[in-house]
Amino acid sequence: MSRTRVQLAARRQSRFALPVIGALAVAVVAGCGKAPEVDYEVTASLIQPVARVEIQRVTVAAGNRTGEQIYQALCTSCHAAGLLAAPKTGDAADWADRMAQGFEANVASVINGKGAMPARGGGTDLTDTEVERAVAYLMNTAGGNFTEPPLE
Repeated sequence: MSRTRVQLAARRQSRFALPVIGALAVAVVAGCGKAPEVDYEVTASLIQPVARVEIQRVTVAAGNRTGEQIYQALCTSCHAAGLLAAPKTGDAADWADRMAQGFEANVASVINGKGAMPARGGGTDLTDTEVERAVAYLMNTAGGNFTEPPLE
């Protein structure tokens, strides 16, 4: 008798297990349909970087730049560190002999070039007035008292 009870118990479990396995098989097969469509634009927008750097070139029309703007754009590379025997920005001792020569002589040196400095300090688009502004700015950082020509 014990065998029959074991056999009946095994049959009951298989009667319950078969429909469950069948339902799972149907669910798996039903999920194997066509792959979902991928929207590449949405995907690309979702994986954008956290930050962006955008560089914009700002140009100022020739003749409308201040002495400081010209200094920052052209003169800083040599005068800030005193490279190639250039007088350092703000160093009164370096600028003493040049200030003794006068403002006009310094402007002429920049326009024509002096030593390793190219004509117009390398800024071929600089006007004479802009050169005067840059010279006045540089000499004033070393203690000079020169007036920059006004902006047009």
